[in-house]
Amino acid sequence: MPELRYDVFRVRWTIISTERGRRPSDYVMTKEEIKGGVCPFCYGHEHTTPPEIFVIGPKDRAPNTEGWEVRVVPNKFPALRVEGELTREAVGLFDKINGIGAHEVIIETPEHDKNLGDLSVEQIKKVLIAYRERIKDLRKDIRIRYVLIFKNYGREAGASLSHPHSQLIATPMIPTVVVTELQASRDHFRTKERCLMCDIINQELQYGSRIVMDRDNYIVWEPFASSFPFETWLIPKKHLHDFALLEDHELEVLASVLKEMLLRIKVVLNDPPFNMVLHTAPSPHERPGRPDYWSTIEYDYHWHIELIPRITKIAGFEWGSGLYINPTPPEEAARYLREADISF
Repeated sequence: MPELRYDVFRVRWTIISTERGRRPSDYVMTKEEIKGGVCPFCYGHEHTTPPEIFVIGPKDRAPNTEGWEVRVVPNKFPALRVEGELTREAVGLFDKINGIGAHEVIIETPEHDKNLGDLSVEQIKKVLIAYRERIKDLRKDIRIRYVLIFKNYGREAGASLSHPHSQLIATPMIPTVVVTELQASRDHFRTKERCLMCDIINQELQYGSRIVMDRDNYIVWEPFASSFPFETWLIPKKHLHDFALLEDHELEVLASVLKEMLLRIKVVLNDPPFNMVLHTAPSPHERPGRPDYWSTIEYDYHWHIELIPRITKIAGFEWGSGLYINPTPPEEAARYLREADISF
């Protein structure tokens, strides 16, 4: 029988449509190929991108030349720009902020035909180091309130280039989805003096049916009220509010778990397009006139990675109601992912 499930962390409902129950083979889709041509992210084409702002590679390498291992450049067509003074103003009952921020591309490897999950654990660790260092650097700018790192894989998920890369957009406000998570976490802490996500983790470990992996201080699970089939989260079991606080040795462990998660998704769903986002704490700047703003965040928020395979379409009901219909119960999705035959 179908169920409506409520997510206390994201504060929304999902319809789990068990009568439509769909197996992984039901989601096989024809991929739309990304057109070829000269790839600006490959070796020898460094001059076709804006100058790099962060790089991992040999210390004696000349800037913007071959030899890099991970390279970060400004997006050539940025959604927001660093230059300018931040202004906020009312437009009648509405509000307007000028487009201050940052939009960067993290080129994950020189190897054009590999995806993030295909890379070595050591290379994935370097990508995660780039994430951490860019977050830390952008937080020095008091105009920046949030840094969102995301990955679009496949044209159906919004990627315009096939070369392995992630993106970063830093904004002068905290995105609404993150604000909802922050508020739910703060409200739970004020009532119970415990982290909401830590409580969810403990509960999920007791039930076990939605757990995909439990390894090396991380768990991978299918959320109770998953909005999308095979929606998958990776979360540290140890409480930590800020991804940017992870040390290199901790990132190596995370890289191994992330690789296994990506390979399980790839095997079970035949290498689907997906979106992956990193949700972490906002920039820790003081807010004038708001001394209590996110004052308990160190204790109540819990960073995590969310991955959504793009194997279903959002239609009129979803847009009109804010309710999502998931035709694969998360318990079934977790079982398929647990049983996937992978090796690396």
